[in-house]
Amino acid sequence: MIVSYTPEARDDLKRLRAFIAEKNPAAVQQIAAYLLAGIAMLKELPYLGRKVAKAPNPEIMRDLSVSLYIVRYLIIGDEIHILRIWHKRENWSR
Repeated sequence: MIVSYTPEARDDLKRLRAFIAEKNPAAVQQIAAYLLAGIAMLKELPYLGRKVAKAPNPEIMRDLSVSLYIVRYLIIGDEIHILRIWHKRENWSR
């Protein structure tokens, strides 16, 4: 499986990284590595995340919970597209 990130997901990573750096600079690298390791698991287990019930096709749009973060992704063939990444306290139900 190939994992790619939408521009929105890349922006989410930058935003989250900046927020964490402001609150706890020492934790930035550790949290980023943990989050990316969780996403990397999708290469072997693409259906690991929970189906997004309100999606037009819930079988291919999923939410992966990685600690305090939600990763929304889309499975198309042998590709995984990371759509968005939110902290669980954010309004991530979009």
